[in-house]
Amino acid sequence: MIQFKKLDRFILWQFLPLFAMTFLICTFIVLMQFLWLHLQDLVGKGVGIGVLSELFFYAALSMVPMALPLAVLLASLMTFGNLGESFELTALKAGGISLFRVMKPLIVLMVFVAIGAFFFQNNVLPVAQTKMWTLLKSVRQKTPELDIVEGEFNYQLPNINIYVEEKNRESGMLYGVMIYDFRQGFDRSRVILADSATLRTAPDKTHMYLTLHHGELFENLREGQGGMSNERNRLYRSERFSNKMITVEFDVNLEMIDENEMGSLYIGKNVRQLANSIDSLHQRLDSIGMTIGNELATQPIVALRPDEVPAAERAPDARPTMQVDPDSARRAQRPYTKRIVYQTARNSIDRKRIEYLGRSIYLDDEHNTLRRHGIELHRKFTLSLACLVFFFIGAPLGAIIRKGGIGTPLVISVLLFIFYYIIDNTGYRLARDGRLAVWEGIWLSSGVLLPLGIFVTYKAVKDSAVFNADSYMRLLRTLTGKNVRALSVKEVVIEDFEPARAGEILAEVLSAFEAFAGRHRGYCGYAAYWRGGFPQPEIAALNAELEPAVSYLANSRSQNVVDKLNELPIIENFSILHPAAGRVTTLLKWFFPAGVAVWLVSLPMQRRLLGRVRQIINIIPELQAILQHEQH
Repeated sequence: MIQFKKLDRFILWQFLPLFAMTFLICTFIVLMQFLWLHLQDLVGKGVGIGVLSELFFYAALSMVPMALPLAVLLASLMTFGNLGESFELTALKAGGISLFRVMKPLIVLMVFVAIGAFFFQNNVLPVAQTKMWTLLKSVRQKTPELDIVEGEFNYQLPNINIYVEEKNRESGMLYGVMIYDFRQGFDRSRVILADSATLRTAPDKTHMYLTLHHGELFENLREGQGGMSNERNRLYRSERFSNKMITVEFDVNLEMIDENEMGSLYIGKNVRQLANSIDSLHQRLDSIGMTIGNELATQPIVALRPDEVPAAERAPDARPTMQVDPDSARRAQRPYTKRIVYQTARNSIDRKRIEYLGRSIYLDDEHNTLRRHGIELHRKFTLSLACLVFFFIGAPLGAIIRKGGIGTPLVISVLLFIFYYIIDNTGYRLARDGRLAVWEGIWLSSGVLLPLGIFVTYKAVKDSAVFNADSYMRLLRTLTGKNVRALSVKEVVIEDFEPARAGEILAEVLSAFEAFAGRHRGYCGYAAYWRGGFPQPEIAALNAELEPAVSYLANSRSQNVVDKLNELPIIENFSILHPAAGRVTTLLKWFFPAGVAVWLVSLPMQRRLLGRVRQIINIIPELQAILQHEQH
């Protein structure tokens, strides 16, 4: 019992210093990546060292989910690599201690690390991310025009979405501007199109002036205070302008923005808050979808208000809004009435198109917010599983490769982590864009690496040489036909070599190979192949004759005999040479495309087998001649 406690302390003492070192190094590396990504936002802003230090501190906390799994992987690889390289792991196994028993204290430690990672993700990370993005956004807002990106919607200004086709970097002029203004609410949204615009900061640095040139404005006007108003109570206003200025509240001072604004986003919420927000978003989207559906089902697309109908055409009992059939308008008696109907229809369709385009953008934003909340909720748990998965990859892998230090483990860790990062980032993007379900995208990386962890753990427990380069080279030589004998004259011979007996053995081998060559004079045709090809017992019988003969003749002290033995090829008994009888074989035989493909693949192997049989038949007489010469 005391020995086990000492073993636990020994393993923990080997692991903990490496884990602390690798965690600090990995955190520093990802922090430098963060600095590189946001260097343009920080340089030349006149920000004090205190603000930068605070920003880096919270950024380091925010980078823990990326640094922790890499540190676990690298530390476990180095720990068990060191134990394997110094043969301490071999000594422990020789003493009857299994690999799982050696890993036991670290498994318990990793369980606590996983639990701590969850609480860190749930309690610490939301606060750290809120403060980090608050500081970063406060610094960014000194020059918000630099955040305007060409060719996509920009959401930096509150409740205003701006689309810019082109931007002049030197003058700051924006071209091809489209603005969706939701500052007065969804029902009072405004759509503004302008040829060009400029964005500048007010002298008090608390407002932004957006000056628009040569454009058009569409605005929804609503009467009443009820929810979605019907078409009868909805008014529209359009305006053409040459120059128009919009004032937006936007503080560009270095003063910190309200943390509650960032805390209300998905990055600043814990599991309970995220679950509540997801429920609220679902209810909101269902309500908006139902309202829009009812409106599309009940309201006309084209309608004339009474004041738009000429007095001479107006019915005495005209209702406040009357529906106009386009065919009736076309058959109207008065041309100017026809023009009014056409113009009104065109204006109504334009208003509806712009209105529903704005609604679609709003709904897309809501669905995107919902997905972001779901992603953040699942990520509260993925870090814990990633730590466990990387441990069960790193520890067995270190025990297998038995390479300590920081060289080989670092290379393997970086490659594995890059693989993990690519899969994780791909899954995140697919989930964020709605191409995959949120849980599928976020758990994709763990699902891919978990089988790898199970595989290497199984191989390490079974002491498999899964990373033995000689095994793979031997398999490659076998598949390519480059596997040759490498016999040499023995310094010590245990079994006496008798030339007469060797001659008898060679005669038996030659007879067996000649009989085989007589039965199989060429390739197996398609039908003969699927009836059994080159039967496995026959090839096994050839090896049973050849290999013992080679082993016996290798006891010869004659270099000529040994050299000639090295010329004897190895007979390989591949399964593709003799398809086994069964349902699958029958299906392949009659399913010609697949059956023909398998038969064609077998032809090079058939040629190799027949060629080696003929080669052995030619070499054995030469061996017999050498033995006869050695006897005389």
